[in-house]
Amino acid sequence: MIMTLKMMNRWPGLRLVLALAILAGVVLPAGASLALQPSELRCEYLADPMGIEVVQPRLSWVLTLPSPTWLGRLFTNREETRGKQQTAYRILVASSAEKLAANQGDLWDSGKVAADETAQIAYAGRTLASRQSCYWKVEVWDEHHRQSAWSPPATWEMGLLQPQDWPGSWIGINLPTPTNDLAANPAPFLRRDFQLQRGLKRARLYASGVGSLELHLNGQKVGGNRERDPGYTDFNQRVLYVTHDVTSLLRPGTTNTLGAVLGTGWYDVHDVAVWGFEHASWRGRPRLQLLLVVDYQDGHTQTLASDSSWRATREGPIRFDGIYSGEIYDARREMPGWDEPGFADEAWTAADVLPAPAGKLTALRCPPIAVVKTITPRAITQPQPGVYVVDMGENFAGHAQLTVQGPAGATIQMRYAECLATNGMIDRTTITEFMHPPKPFQVDTYICKGAGTETWEQRFSYSGFRYVEVTGFPGQPTCDNFRGRFAHTDFEPAGEFSCSNDGLNQVQQATRQSYLCNAQNIPTDCPTREKNGWTGDAHLAAEAGLMNFRSATFYTKWLDDLRDNQLPDGRIGVVVPSAGWGRGDCQPAWDSAYPLIAWDLFTYCGDRRILAQHYDRLRLYVDYLTGQTTNGIVALTDTLGDWCPWSTATPSQLTATAFLYEDARIVSLAATLLGRAGEATQYAALAERTRAAFNQKFFDAANNSYANGSQTALAAALYFDLVPADRQAAVLARLARQVATLGHIDTGILGAKWLLPALSAGGRSDLAYSLASYPNQPGWISMAQDSKTLWEQWQEPHSRNHIMFGSVSGWFYQWLAGINCDPAQPGFKHIILRPQPVGDLTWVKACYDSIRGRIVSNWSRQGNVLTLEISIPPNTTATVYVPAETETAVTESGRPVAEVPGIQFLGLAHGAAAYAIGSGNYRFSSRPAGVPADH
Repeated sequence: MIMTLKMMNRWPGLRLVLALAILAGVVLPAGASLALQPSELRCEYLADPMGIEVVQPRLSWVLTLPSPTWLGRLFTNREETRGKQQTAYRILVASSAEKLAANQGDLWDSGKVAADETAQIAYAGRTLASRQSCYWKVEVWDEHHRQSAWSPPATWEMGLLQPQDWPGSWIGINLPTPTNDLAANPAPFLRRDFQLQRGLKRARLYASGVGSLELHLNGQKVGGNRERDPGYTDFNQRVLYVTHDVTSLLRPGTTNTLGAVLGTGWYDVHDVAVWGFEHASWRGRPRLQLLLVVDYQDGHTQTLASDSSWRATREGPIRFDGIYSGEIYDARREMPGWDEPGFADEAWTAADVLPAPAGKLTALRCPPIAVVKTITPRAITQPQPGVYVVDMGENFAGHAQLTVQGPAGATIQMRYAECLATNGMIDRTTITEFMHPPKPFQVDTYICKGAGTETWEQRFSYSGFRYVEVTGFPGQPTCDNFRGRFAHTDFEPAGEFSCSNDGLNQVQQATRQSYLCNAQNIPTDCPTREKNGWTGDAHLAAEAGLMNFRSATFYTKWLDDLRDNQLPDGRIGVVVPSAGWGRGDCQPAWDSAYPLIAWDLFTYCGDRRILAQHYDRLRLYVDYLTGQTTNGIVALTDTLGDWCPWSTATPSQLTATAFLYEDARIVSLAATLLGRAGEATQYAALAERTRAAFNQKFFDAANNSYANGSQTALAAALYFDLVPADRQAAVLARLARQVATLGHIDTGILGAKWLLPALSAGGRSDLAYSLASYPNQPGWISMAQDSKTLWEQWQEPHSRNHIMFGSVSGWFYQWLAGINCDPAQPGFKHIILRPQPVGDLTWVKACYDSIRGRIVSNWSRQGNVLTLEISIPPNTTATVYVPAETETAVTESGRPVAEVPGIQFLGLAHGAAAYAIGSGNYRFSSRPAGVPADH
C-alpha cells in the first residue's frame, strides 16, 4: 500500500486510473473480484420445470466468473481466473418468491455444506405436496472461502403425485370397436364453458390424451408449436400427462372456454402393417383426462375436470388421422369459435365417460415434440400435367404447411417422399413395403372451404420427406404456397463441432439432422417407413446425442419405456414401445441398449439415481442373457447383429458375446456404486469368464485375429478391451493393416461405432480420419452430400434418414476435438482433453455444455506450430495432452509451461505432453512430434 501511495504521488495520472477502476466496480486486489457465481439453475435437468413427480428432485447449477470490465482486466492476472473451485454451497428453497427474496428457506435451508458438488444434489427438505411451487437459489464459497452473491432465483413445480389428485373422468365419444375404416375415424372435438371470478393468481392445466391431444383455451391453442402431446408409451404400463401454465390465457370475472381435439396417435393405430399396432391390447378410441386448477389471490381454489358435462362432436373438419397415414381435413366443416365462449353447441352431444387406460398416469419428463423450424422450399416442378413436386431442399421430419385460394370442395393431396424417380416423380417404392394391404401412407389431404386465402397444416401425424407431390391444386402453385414444418423433440443444444474439412462438417450437420428427425418422444429408426423405437439405433447414437443436445431427460423417459417392455424373465424387445411385435425376440446387440444408455447417463451426467432405479431390471436382463450361453458364448441366433455391413458380415455370436461382457461389467460397476459388494463381485466374475470364453472361441492367436478377421470383429475386441494385454498391439496392427489396405470402412452399424475409437485409442487416429473423410461409398460423406441426412446402409438405401451410423459425431467430439470425461469422475468432474491433429485438418473448433459448464477445445496449425485454445469450467479439473515432441516445445500464453503456475507436467505419451490443469482459459502452442522445424 505504501508503494502504491508513492507511485500515485509520482504519477498523478495513476490516481485517475485507480479512481476509474473503483467506479467500474474493480476492487483491489484483483482476485477479490473473481469469486465464483452460480447460474443456470436446473431441477431434474430442466430449467424452471412444471409437473415434477420426483419426490426428492435433484438440483444442479453451473459456476461462472463475473465478467470484469475492461478496466478490471487491467488489474486481473489471467492466472487468477484459473483453478477456481467451489468448497461449499448453501441452497434455499421457499414456498413463495417473497420468502425466497427475504432469504427464508421455509421448505429447505441446506445450511452451509462443505462440498464441491454442483450437480445431482437431491432436495432434502420438507415433504412436497402435489402442485407445490418451489422457489430456490444457491450461494457458494470458493477456494479462498469467498462467498458468492445469491444466484438468480429459479423454480420448479410438483405435478399430481397421487391418483386421487385427478377428480375427473376419461371422456371422449363412445363408439363400437375401433375400426380401420378411414371414413369411421373423424377426430373428436370437446369443449366446456366455465365461469371465473376476479383476483386470479395462477392457473395450471394438467391433461392427458390418448393417442394425441391438442388443447385450446379461449380461442388460442395451448402450448404454442407443441404437437402430438403428451407422448408415446406402452399404454398398458404408463400414460403421460402434460402441465401448462395457462394463467395469461384466462379471463377473470367472465365466461371462459376449454377445448380439446383428440387424435388417434399410437393409441388407436388403424394403419395395418407388419408391426401389428392395429392389434395392440391397449387399443381404443381417443380419450381425454383433464384438470384445470385456478388459484386466487384470497387463497381459495377452483377446479374444472373432464366429465360428462363436457360437450363433444365428431362433425369437425378432421375427418381422419393416422400416425402412418396422414390427415384428411375438410375446411368446409370448420366450426368458427368452437373453442370460445358463446359458441352454439346445441348440436353437440354430452361427452361419454370412457374406461381409463390401464397404465399409470405419469408426467412427461422430457421436452415435448414441437414444430421447431420452418423451411422455405428450394424449387417446384411439374413432371406431369397437374402433378407438382415441391423440393424442400433438405430431408426432415414433420409436414407441409399449405397456403391456397380455391373454390369450396377443391381437394388438394400432398404425398411425401425422400427421393425422386428418374422421371421427376416422387419415388415411394421402398417406404410402403411394410403396409399390408397397401393403404394411404404419408398423405395429407386438404379440402378447401372457398373463402379467400386458406392456410393449413396437419397436427396428429408426421412424415419423413424432402419432396411433396401435390395434386388437385387449383391453379399454378409456387414455392410461396408451401412451407416445411420440422417437428421433433424440442431439445436445447449442448455441443457444436466444426473443422477445416467441409465433408466432415456436412457429416456433422447430417448427423444432427438425422438425430432430431428421429427424436419423436422416443428414439426412432426413421421418420419415414417405420417410426419405431429400435433399440440398436438408439444406443449406437446415444453418446453423439448427449454431446450434441441436452437429451438426458429424453433418455430417462425412454429407459422407463425399456423397463415397461421387459418380460418377467428379463427379455427386452428390439422395438420399444411395442404392441407385441419383437417383444420376446432377444437380440443382445440391440436390446443391450438398456444397460448401455443407463451407463451413458451416469458417465455423461453423473446420474447415479438412474442406475439405482433400474439396477434390479438391468441385473435381470444380464441374468437372462447369461442363461442363453453355451460354454460362455451367447447361443442365441442374433439375426440382426452387425446390421447392414458393406460387404463382410461378422458372426453375430461374437458381437452378442461382446455385449454380454460389457453388460456384465456395467452391472458390476453399478453394484459397486450402490454398495452391493457381493453382486459387484459376482458380475465382475461373470465379465471375466465371458472375456475368457470370447477369446477361447474367437481369438486366432496365430494370426492375431478374431473370428473371420472382419473390421467389426477386430474393432469389437479392442473397443471392449477383450484382447489379452500382451496381444493388443498385434491385434491393433492387424486391424490397421486391413484398414490401410482396403482404404475404406467395411462394417455394419455396430462396427461403425467401434472402429474409429478403437483405432484412435491405439494411436491410429490418422487411419480413423481417413475412414471418416472417405468421400465415396462406403462412407459418411457420400450420405451427407446426397440427402443431408444419414442412411440406413452404406449402399443405395431403403431409407435416407436413419441415425444408427450417427456415432461418428461422437468421435468428432471425443477424438478430433478430444473432449472426454474421465470415467473415474463422471459428469465431467475431471475432463480428458486429447485433440488429434491428423490428416489434412488445419483446425477444429468444438464446445460442449456439460452438466458442470462449457468445455471448449479449439486447435489450429500453421506451418510447424500448433495452437490449442481450451476452456475448462470452474470447479473441474483436466488432463490435457498437447501434441508435442518434447516438454520444452510447449508454451502457454507465450511463456514456457514450466514457468506458468498451476500447470503440472505429467510426462510424454503418444506424441503429446500431458499436463494437469485446473479450470480456466488456456492457450498452448507447440510443435507436434514428427513435424520438422521447417514444415
